[in-house]
Amino acid sequence: MQTEELYKIFLAHPSLQTDSRKLNSGDIFFALKGDLFNGNTFARQAIEAGAAYAVIDEPQYEIPGKTILVKNTLNSLQQLAKYHRRQFNALPAGRQVPFLAITGSNGKTTTKELIHAILSTTFKTYTTEGNLNNHIGIPLTILKIKEDAQIAVIEMGANHQKEIASYCAYTMPTHGLITNCGKAHLEGFGGVEGVRKGKGELFDYLRSYNGTAFIMQDYAYLQEMSGGIAHILRYGTKHADIEGCVLKNEPFLEVEINKGVNIPSIKTQLVGDYNFPNVLAAVAVGNYFKVPAEKIKMAIENYTPSNSRSQLIERGTNKIILDAYNANPSSMKLAIENFANLRAENKVLMLGGMAELGSESIDEHKAMIDLIKQHSWKAVVLVGSDFIHIPHPFISLENSAEAKEWLQAQRFENTHLLVKGSRSMQMEKVLEP
Repeated sequence: MQTEELYKIFLAHPSLQTDSRKLNSGDIFFALKGDLFNGNTFARQAIEAGAAYAVIDEPQYEIPGKTILVKNTLNSLQQLAKYHRRQFNALPAGRQVPFLAITGSNGKTTTKELIHAILSTTFKTYTTEGNLNNHIGIPLTILKIKEDAQIAVIEMGANHQKEIASYCAYTMPTHGLITNCGKAHLEGFGGVEGVRKGKGELFDYLRSYNGTAFIMQDYAYLQEMSGGIAHILRYGTKHADIEGCVLKNEPFLEVEINKGVNIPSIKTQLVGDYNFPNVLAAVAVGNYFKVPAEKIKMAIENYTPSNSRSQLIERGTNKIILDAYNANPSSMKLAIENFANLRAENKVLMLGGMAELGSESIDEHKAMIDLIKQHSWKAVVLVGSDFIHIPHPFISLENSAEAKEWLQAQRFENTHLLVKGSRSMQMEKVLEP
């Protein structure tokens, strides 16, 4: 079936599902495949559960009148998203919807959430839900955007080159923002230069299609990467269109915006000055789209982090910084240094290993151990991954379950703890009852 025909069916049944267990009556079920599953085998189950249609790519699973046979279900989903995206370039009265794409090694989800909070005060804004920022989540996000949209904010995650370029092909961003390029997914990207090349595919698209980029002026490599883009809005601490500074970092980040828009104080609910560029980026985007300063301030101050990202949790007399959604050498270094600088006497580090670092993994874990040694701690617990393969003087545990047992046995009082690690380490489980 051609995309145009499939789109007509989508307009009649505009709710898609890729998990047959989550179907609602009237949904279209896309039978995707993975290394360990074949969605085609669930087509009949989906129809029996109330799906209007099941999109399949293996003819032996056809059900007359209920299945739609295509060459490749994933490709069809992405092409359907692209067809839907094009509709927002030709809305009634000549209206076009800006699509802002966000990627980066660290902070992209927090930046996306802050930008969405700001833009939503003034516009009907659609955005990526949670962390659905991959080859499946992005097209599903696009297909949820309705005709009443005024702005769309799309988060793009990637762990290898050409991935961002593939997302841009059907997202067609008009605006873009790269939070930073750090030491993340080194194995897939092939080193830091590979990270910059991969993330820079967003800027390549904007450069080719007369787009607008928002860049952190303090990062020289982003200045270089954005060269040749038609329209650039710069934010940073100096020499930028939007400038600001950190006023306070305990217990929460407080910032001042002193150029481009005047906001003397924004009292966030974010932990760590490493969130300052994320806040500054959100202010820059909000101001660019003419959101009033008071609404920008209100939206940021009302934003509460979740999903184990820069959360401050109080338990009895203890304070816990939970930043365990993910970790890489860049974000781990910033979190450790921020925690070391806190004015507190009893500080405990509980760090899970970092994933997807390839041949650089041992060296990067050694570098973290060397950094930890530069500061004084009440206790340091290093969990799993390559931490267990490196000699060090700290407590070494295999997994988060062991770390949880250790923590419960300590009976800490008046103590600050930092809990961080890669997603695969599931360090948030350390805090479970």
